[in-house]
Amino acid sequence: MTDLDSVVAAVRERIDPDADERAALAAAVAALRDRVEATVADLPVDADAVQVGSTARGTWLSGDRDIDLFVRFPPDLPREDLERYGLEVGRAVLPGGHEEYAEHPYVKGDFEGFDVDLVPCYDVPEATDIQSAVDRTPFHNAYLDARLDDDARADVRVFKRFLKGIGAYGSDLRTKGFSGYLSELLVLEHGGFEPLLRAAADWHPPVEFDPEDHGRATFDDTLVVIDPTDPERNVAAVLSASNVARLQHYARDLLSEPREDLFFPPDEEPFSAADVREHLERRGAHPVAVVFQAPGLVEDQLYPQLEKSLSGVVSELDRRGFEPLRAAAMADDRAVLFVECSVAERSTISRHDGPPVAVRQHAAGFFEKYESADDVYGPFIDGDRYAVERDREFTTPEALLTSDALFDVALGAQVESALEERYEVLVGGEVATLAEAFGDELRNYFEPKP
Repeated sequence: MTDLDSVVAAVRERIDPDADERAALAAAVAALRDRVEATVADLPVDADAVQVGSTARGTWLSGDRDIDLFVRFPPDLPREDLERYGLEVGRAVLPGGHEEYAEHPYVKGDFEGFDVDLVPCYDVPEATDIQSAVDRTPFHNAYLDARLDDDARADVRVFKRFLKGIGAYGSDLRTKGFSGYLSELLVLEHGGFEPLLRAAADWHPPVEFDPEDHGRATFDDTLVVIDPTDPERNVAAVLSASNVARLQHYARDLLSEPREDLFFPPDEEPFSAADVREHLERRGAHPVAVVFQAPGLVEDQLYPQLEKSLSGVVSELDRRGFEPLRAAAMADDRAVLFVECSVAERSTISRHDGPPVAVRQHAAGFFEKYESADDVYGPFIDGDRYAVERDREFTTPEALLTSDALFDVALGAQVESALEERYEVLVGGEVATLAEAFGDELRNYFEPKP
């Protein structure tokens, strides 16, 4: 047994569900099915329940308590009826549950200690016939269930735990990592966990896999895995380039030095205000943070807007010469656009070069524009062209961010609305006060890892 084999065996001891867990899950699923069947029997349409997700496919990790049940309705049922009947079933099966919304509403609740999602979908004949995004999920389940044996399921669990340990698991739009379905397909494609690691360590993106040789669609993504049930879909579409690189880095690390702490990294204390101040003093940069009430959106809607807004702010600070080093977006009840700048203050005067004097029409226009201006030096000739020196609009990053110019950058729509209501800008050591709410995020920022 190699060192990696020993590590994998030890990891499996910690993540493989035992017989009691499996029995408890099976009993809960059976009871939920009975409830669904009893409820749909009273509806004026035919419907049935199918279990999907990792607990259905045997790729769930010990301690996970998620059950996904899809209630399938006829494909000719109007969408409003699908939603109405789906919520009716959900409320009856999970009376203490609450509504959530993905592409359409569904009910989420607790049952015998399990977190249950009860989702309505259409019972379409093929995944390519979907009427809503969730309709293809039962096809994913059927495809994998027919191909995963016990060894493959065990390797999927190990791969998922590895991805969780390195921070690359989860297809939400905050993480942009590997989904469960993508993880399962990659293990199948490579024939196990270790072969997948060895292949990933040598990937040269873009990398493409087409399990069913559909050979039709093309995608402009770092990793492409054509959905075996839907040739028009890249299963890895949400996956970020940085998380592909993260897998490659840690695959090489694990193969070089097999150890459990890559699967189960030690807990780290959130940063305190003092920790933040210590790093600020060491770095000598100029941090600014735009802080505002977070829009009332689910994370998959909020984080794309925060990222767009952060990108707009960084681009404008860079255009104005403040040389952003790095930036991060954070959110709980409040949202933060955090940027560290290399330049804290610029001169009051900025230089503006005009056209060469020889380019008569443009040169004359430039000269006439500025020759009678009171707030400029010049126009003067430098080399072969006109130039002026004029007052700089903003001499510090905070002056820009506290002005109306903030609303000229590319902001997410709801973020812009929240900023219009109220926001504050923290400068320099003031950002240390964010540690109380964002200690983990600030640790990740000031102690970055691959």
